[in-house]
Amino acid sequence: MKGIEKLEEFLELGGTKKDITLLVLSGIALLCSIFQFQPFPFDIAWVAILLCGLPIVLEAIIGLVTAFDIKADVLVSLALIASVCIGEDFAAGEVAFIMQLGGLLEELTVAKARAGIEKLVHLTPQTARVLKDGAERVIPAEQVQVGDVIRVLPGEGVPVDGVILSGQTSINQAVMTGESLPVDKTVGDEVSSGTVNQFGAFEMRATKVGEDSSIQRMIRLVQSADAGKAKIVGIADRWATWIVVIALSAAAVTWFVTGEIIRAVTILVVFCPCALVLATPTAIMAAIGNATKHGFLVREGDALERLARVKVIAFDKTGTLTYGTPEVVAVKSGSDAYPEAELYRLAASAERLSEHPLGKAIVASYQQKESGALAETEQFEMVPGRGVCAQVEGKQLLAGNLPLLRDHGVDVPTLLEAEAYVKRGCTVTYLAVDGAFAGYIVLSDTLRKESAGMIGQLSALDVQPVLLTGDNENAAGTIAGQLGMGQVRANCLPEDKLRYIDEYQKSGQPVCMIGDGVNDAPALKKAEVGIAMGGVGSDIAVDAADIALVDDEVKELPHLVALAKRMMVTIKLNMTFSMTLNFVAIVLAMTGILNPVVGALVHNAGSVLVITNSALLLKWRKQA
Repeated sequence: MKGIEKLEEFLELGGTKKDITLLVLSGIALLCSIFQFQPFPFDIAWVAILLCGLPIVLEAIIGLVTAFDIKADVLVSLALIASVCIGEDFAAGEVAFIMQLGGLLEELTVAKARAGIEKLVHLTPQTARVLKDGAERVIPAEQVQVGDVIRVLPGEGVPVDGVILSGQTSINQAVMTGESLPVDKTVGDEVSSGTVNQFGAFEMRATKVGEDSSIQRMIRLVQSADAGKAKIVGIADRWATWIVVIALSAAAVTWFVTGEIIRAVTILVVFCPCALVLATPTAIMAAIGNATKHGFLVREGDALERLARVKVIAFDKTGTLTYGTPEVVAVKSGSDAYPEAELYRLAASAERLSEHPLGKAIVASYQQKESGALAETEQFEMVPGRGVCAQVEGKQLLAGNLPLLRDHGVDVPTLLEAEAYVKRGCTVTYLAVDGAFAGYIVLSDTLRKESAGMIGQLSALDVQPVLLTGDNENAAGTIAGQLGMGQVRANCLPEDKLRYIDEYQKSGQPVCMIGDGVNDAPALKKAEVGIAMGGVGSDIAVDAADIALVDDEVKELPHLVALAKRMMVTIKLNMTFSMTLNFVAIVLAMTGILNPVVGALVHNAGSVLVITNSALLLKWRKQA
């Protein structure tokens, strides 16, 4: 068996570049043979036989010896050997060339190994600041024990799961929930490994360490998520056993009845499944070319085949159906002294120096929508987990949550309208000027303009849209209501999304998952097809996905689904035609009408027609 292993290693040397080189040389040799250019004492078609045919024969032998695996290359090998035996060198070289060309096309549609898991591992903090006996000591994160007290400084990642003992801060939890807005944390709140401390320093007690931590659980999810994903077996290989049996039987019967070996060999040549081998990869490559023009980068060769079977499309919310960045949607004044426009200007001025995403959003929205110039900010102070304090034009401004205003003795009235905004999933920033309540600003993630139309088109394609989001139920329900999506799953952690997808697929409903964040990576891997938002999406999400939406134009998703379905129709047409042609040719060969060379030309013509039919997919577009 060691000899077999060494032979396999030898055949794999050089990779795709070697295959392309051998095909080019073989193609040149076959052209020389056609035009009777014979610089050698033997037929130059032997160049193609040796370079393209010999690897096919060796791989067929390996498959039979190691696992008695009958694939298309067994039948091809028989046709090659038989053609050579009767002196039909050109027919043998031609068959070998076409089969290797089909194999190369199929190989080029398959993505190479991905580095998503490695990138995910890099998100894990490598060190931790452990406090023992009043001293701070930096140790490797994997050495942290349950119960250790850890200090996390602003900008650092949380090394393990734990509970905050002292301090207030805001934590970016996008790696776990996918939500872009940080979450305020204080004493008693839980924090997860891999999340990022944005502002204030805090101390925490470790509760889950090593393999039990949140980020390590996610890594394991990504590693195992596609373990049960079915791989599509090549059509020619799937039917190879039957094709070999039928071809050998027909050849044997013909030889026995007629006594003419030429007829038997011709049967093997015309039954060589060239067109069948080309039926799938050519259609896939053409469809991939079409998808590319519409902003999709197809990273897995069989992704479109799997997409055609999908019954459910699961969407992440933030960054996928929405833009992923908050915008000011309302400004409400609570004081006659400060009209809404003036309050908006003062609030944006106070937030000028803020590093908080909400503060930045207020400033950006004001500068985009309003014409007034911002005032200079003095005595700026950022209160972690609360908001900001600043002096603007001699006025003392507070902008943040209700605890911030109450900490400064500001009496805040009951605001039913503000509470209604919160129930709809919006975020409210409350404002006070010189110690008196002045109003509030409402921020919300906004729907992509094309999302509603896209969801409607997908439903028309007999595909059910589902919302899987880490956001709260109020925000998720609001978005789903605007889009007309009946199924919503909120507060989803990575393992929750994984579980929901698994439930759908076990019930016979293949799922396509569309997401953009690190937290979506396990779900993207688990789903029958994963589509990542390439523009705003994380590198890890893109690496975990089968398809990347380069420009984030989700309006093109219905076209991709329709294209996948059309591609499968094309593949079935190609297969039907190629099999019909083979059976007609075998009848003609049995009657002596076709000789080996003409037979080779016949199935070559079939290959050309298959390629032409597949090429029509390049410019296909579903008619409205």
